[in-house]
Amino acid sequence: MIPGTLGLGGAPLGNFAAAMDDDRARRTLDRAWDRGIRYFDTAPHYGLGLSERRLGAALRERPRDEFVVSTKVGRLLVPRVPPREWDDDGFLVPGDLERRWDFSPEGVERSLRESLDRLGLDAVDILFAHDPDQAWGSAARESLASLARLKQAGLVSAIGIGTNSTAGLSTLIGEGLVDVIMLANRYSLLEASALETVLEPAREAGVAVVAVGVFATGLLSTARPAAGATFEYRPADAAVLDRTRRIAEICEDHGVELPVAALAFPLLHPAVAAVAVGMRSPGEVDENLERFAADVPDGLWRDLVAAGFLPAAAVPTRSPGGRPGDAAATS
Repeated sequence: MIPGTLGLGGAPLGNFAAAMDDDRARRTLDRAWDRGIRYFDTAPHYGLGLSERRLGAALRERPRDEFVVSTKVGRLLVPRVPPREWDDDGFLVPGDLERRWDFSPEGVERSLRESLDRLGLDAVDILFAHDPDQAWGSAARESLASLARLKQAGLVSAIGIGTNSTAGLSTLIGEGLVDVIMLANRYSLLEASALETVLEPAREAGVAVVAVGVFATGLLSTARPAAGATFEYRPADAAVLDRTRRIAEICEDHGVELPVAALAFPLLHPAVAAVAVGMRSPGEVDENLERFAADVPDGLWRDLVAAGFLPAAAVPTRSPGGRPGDAAATS
């Protein structure tokens, strides 16, 4: 993974919250490729395999050594008996399958094998245990033991955990059990609690972090909070809306739109190798790449710290000749 990467997150390709047809999905992926995006993240969970199938259809025509793919294990897809008309977990897809937790060696190997079949690839670069904290207490360690065997066998290059929860991650990082962490919704302009619990341990251990959910599931995706905007998948309450408006005002004082700052912030930390963002159309690809390329003055970060919106430790001194910090990388 190239340091400082913007990646494409695959949940929208699985019809998360809103449907898109195959043509739009393909045009979105083709635009991402044409504009230089080379990191793509997906999961069986995303649309009961639909995201992986759509991603695979676009990437199997591309030179394999030119892109990085991550997918996830932990939720096996099995027939739903009786089938439902629609999925019941946030994705607008038929409900003929259901998800079954399985972090066993057999379950993880089966999940990877089925993902490779949907993707049309011989291997993925990064394999995450997906939300083990939502399964059972020991699931993280069980899943990492299974993933380690796949890595040792040469079937994946890097392993880790993809999660919304910071609990226990510092211990797993310290024990050398992960190469990379995909952290959702815990390191953004509105939520920096992972700084000491995940990012600093990751930096010390040389573990890469992929930041996702940097738009706080919608609230930070527009210049000012939009009507009905969501925060962590729910309607934003008055307090978080007020906080967001005040952050947006400080951004505006520096000539920066809120989504631009939201994309730039995680990469201030040297452990963050990439930010992955869901994109639903070619236009969203263009918009996010333009945001990602925009300059953000150091004064903005200093003012957000001074106003109490960011911890001072989240804003390192700029390295000579470069953007703040030096992002960690994973192969």
